[in-house]
Amino acid sequence: MMIDSISSKIELHNGYKMPGLGLGVYKADNGEEINKAIKAALETGYRLIDTATFYGNEKGVGEAIRKSGIPREEIFITSKLWIEDQGIETTRKAFEETLERMELEYLDLYLIHWPKPGKYLESWKVLQELYQEGKIRAIGVCNCMIHHLESIKELGGVQPMVLQNEFHPKLIQQNILDYCINNKIQYQAWSPLMRGEILENELIGTIAEKYGKSEAQIVIRWDLQKGVATIPKSVHKQRIQENADVFDFELTDDEVAEIDALEDNTRTGAHPDTFMEEMDLS
Repeated sequence: MMIDSISSKIELHNGYKMPGLGLGVYKADNGEEINKAIKAALETGYRLIDTATFYGNEKGVGEAIRKSGIPREEIFITSKLWIEDQGIETTRKAFEETLERMELEYLDLYLIHWPKPGKYLESWKVLQELYQEGKIRAIGVCNCMIHHLESIKELGGVQPMVLQNEFHPKLIQQNILDYCINNKIQYQAWSPLMRGEILENELIGTIAEKYGKSEAQIVIRWDLQKGVATIPKSVHKQRIQENADVFDFELTDDEVAEIDALEDNTRTGAHPDTFMEEMDLS
């Protein structure tokens, strides 16, 4: 379905519904900063908040959501299993610690943050168990190539509902997008604005001028028109509001194709096949 409003939801392959546009909180500090960001997002109409154990702000996310007064079931909350917590013995403990920090009874979505060799398949089995127990409404993975997804498929059982990858006009990886469409996995973008770098692009600037929009709004709109859910991060109220103001215009097919043509496989983060070395974790 087309994501055509801030309240639009995507039906995952298990029937659970996830907002197409959400707020990422990477690097947002616990306390006043994250409180203000989430308050601004919820007042704007966002209903998806994406955090992770690695971000160190799960506690702040939980507090901000409780302070909002919005019923828990109306807010879609995502967190992620960190690399060092993966494995049969440690995944469940890490998940339970996340729930404890956030003071929640369940998560809407829990993702394996990176596919740690020799461990992510073990962790996936535990996520399947937690899902079957009703402690997670949907499960998925981040930072995966097709071969990772194929390895999970070979395990059998519940398959990923979401794949969250780095995604922006310089890194589209259409083959992975197509794989996800064919396997009913919802694609979700992290770093959709390429940590701000894409906002300097001349083509994006020209299209933004045409529509009277910001460069960020053009890129977010492009994400959504490609069927990619997105979670731009910000702690600034004006930016949070601006990122949601993308539903009163539509890019032409030619403009989408022009933006697609910017791809040159530039990454702002690590590669899924070499992240252990890049992060010096091997």
